[in-house]
Amino acid sequence: MQVEVRGQRGRRWVAFGLIGFGSLFLVIGLILAGLSVSFLTDAKRARGTVVALEWRTDHHSTSHGRRVNDKPMAYPVVRFTSADGTPRTFRDPTGSSPPAYEKGERVEVLYRADSPEDARINGFASLWLLPLIFSGLGLGVAGVGTIIAVVTRKRSRAVHPTRPISAPAVPRR
Repeated sequence: MQVEVRGQRGRRWVAFGLIGFGSLFLVIGLILAGLSVSFLTDAKRARGTVVALEWRTDHHSTSHGRRVNDKPMAYPVVRFTSADGTPRTFRDPTGSSPPAYEKGERVEVLYRADSPEDARINGFASLWLLPLIFSGLGLGVAGVGTIIAVVTRKRSRAVHPTRPISAPAVPRR
């Protein structure tokens, strides 16, 4: 995809669009990080065991009808016992290929005491991958927009230098 932007105004719109889009992604990343921190502060811990790997292929189509991401992902299915003594099973929302966990592997489970079905494996991907992706993309895109804005402003000043404002003439006696 090629985009041709002509003139100062066009570059400014692109710059501010990138800054706005990047800032939105950064805010989403920070919100997701806050949710992870909130989850961690309230979470109970338990030992769990990966009892299965659920392989799924998520089909996504592009606007041209081509399929993207046909590679199957392994989602660990974990069994643990909550503090009330009830055995529970959940599928971690983070899948990977190759699998990050093996069947029979012992893992630490984090869950909310008031809703034990809201459980996750205590791992980097489960807690921090989405906040990191959104924040990183946001910072990168906003940074590019800022660079474009600064370069555009410098070029504008080089082409149209500001003249010093002279003081009004004072009559002499």
